[in-house]
Amino acid sequence: MIKKIALGLAAAIVIVLVVASFQSDRMQVTRSAVIPAPPAAVFGVVNDFSRWLAWSPWADVDPAMKSRLEGPTKGVGAQFHWEGNAACGAGVSHLTESRENELVAMRIDMTRPMEGSTEVRFTFAPEANGTRVTWSMEATKPFLGKVMSLFMDCEKQCGDDFDKGLANLAKVVTETPKS
Repeated sequence: MIKKIALGLAAAIVIVLVVASFQSDRMQVTRSAVIPAPPAAVFGVVNDFSRWLAWSPWADVDPAMKSRLEGPTKGVGAQFHWEGNAACGAGVSHLTESRENELVAMRIDMTRPMEGSTEVRFTFAPEANGTRVTWSMEATKPFLGKVMSLFMDCEKQCGDDFDKGLANLAKVVTETPKS
């Protein structure tokens, strides 16, 4: 009996590993929203790491999270380091490209809960009602990530966080006094 259970368990593991091997090597998440403000106002908040905790969807996941800035606070070269609980993780965001009122790009290097890097882009396009902000993330999925994606929907989980972050960003941008 134990032999049959062990063989069944081994077969299930092999099936999971084979199915995972056919998963895509890329993970991509994209969300967008129209924020009722000009591109310059939205760009100014996203491009400035000193303002990230005001709208980041992860800022309230761990109120005791430690963060620090390195280099300039705005534009290329800015770095945002964080270390928090298991839900928040730890890592550093490097602002790698900044085109005024058009694009903010960064590389995020996670060190916890799993090591990995992602490329993140925020684009800003004027629309009649304000600015369309598109937040996208793309990463290479390691084999363990492929296995995990069989049991959890990373696109939906991250996408929900992006939606929350965009809503928070809209509040911060529209509540900021215009200078």
